[in-house]
Amino acid sequence: MNIMDFNVKKLAADAGTFLSRAVQFTEEKLGQAEKTELDAHLENLLSKAECTKIWTEKIMKQTEVLLQPNPNARIEEFVYEKLDRKAPSRINNPELLGQYMIDAGTEFGPGTAYGNALIKCGETQKRIGTADRELIQTSALNFLTPLRNFIEGDYKTIAKERKLLQNKRLDLDAAKTRLKKAKAAETKSSIWAEEVTKSEQELRITQSEFDRQAEITRLLLEGISSTHAHHLRCLNDFVEAQMTYYAQCYQYMLDLQKQLGSFPSNYLSNNNQSSGTPVPSALSNATGPSLAPVGSLIMSSPSNLNDLKESNSSRKARVLYDYDAANSTELSLLADEVITVFSVIGMDSDWLMGERGNQKGKVPITYLELLN
Repeated sequence: MNIMDFNVKKLAADAGTFLSRAVQFTEEKLGQAEKTELDAHLENLLSKAECTKIWTEKIMKQTEVLLQPNPNARIEEFVYEKLDRKAPSRINNPELLGQYMIDAGTEFGPGTAYGNALIKCGETQKRIGTADRELIQTSALNFLTPLRNFIEGDYKTIAKERKLLQNKRLDLDAAKTRLKKAKAAETKSSIWAEEVTKSEQELRITQSEFDRQAEITRLLLEGISSTHAHHLRCLNDFVEAQMTYYAQCYQYMLDLQKQLGSFPSNYLSNNNQSSGTPVPSALSNATGPSLAPVGSLIMSSPSNLNDLKESNSSRKARVLYDYDAANSTELSLLADEVITVFSVIGMDSDWLMGERGNQKGKVPITYLELLN
């Protein structure tokens, strides 16, 4: 029975406190009550914490979109995370594309130019898929997890203490209002003297509680600077992970580009079309560092080639890219080998006759670098 009485009294006291805060808050909004302002330093810390929380959430969500564009997959990963279970491993888009290419190349025949090219592309896409998976895992561990820990841990604690500070501030201002009213009534009747004494004591208690809570909140908020320093280190880790990923992808594609140097002509020959001038894929749509072979091709300028055709003499030439002969009149080439080339009357201007030992055949001039 005593426990029940205690619970009822506590419930009544809590209800009274809640009502007092509600009245104080309403009167402040209506401009009918004074409000204790926080000091400028504390206000700045609160603003900094709120700003950090907002931008951390935006950066975190957009990073998740960048790493996993599929919203359904993100929802699935979120559910598994909340259930504290490991999400099932799924094949990613580059890996899936790579598998399709490999299957198609196998179907068309690895011995055909197109089938072989598809298999090479598929293997490269699967390597990119693996690199993509490593980027996601590294970024989630070193970048997203610290950001999420701040939002779900540190900031929740700050928000809780901030709300408690707001309640202590309302209690303080309500006590000030009651004391003010008691003093005003005391001037009219001495029976209010006891009420004034009670209100003064209540004001001292609420002021002490408010000051204590303000100090606790301030200490927590000053930790935001350390949070920024920690997030900076995490950002560096994220940039390093991206740098590694893009460097791997660039190297994979550079290797693939070298392997597919003869792809255009092979594609045409597979489709039984007349063979024009093969254009190495390294030169078709390349940009940046992958244009390096162009500097070598400048040595085989049109004037040099014309001189060779008009002189009917032979020259040594270095092969720039692998080339698979489209038919028996052409000569297959291997990158970096040196062959002898010469012109034949009536031959298409985009071709030369190549000779390697006892083997002879037409070779595309765009695959050659004439040597002095």
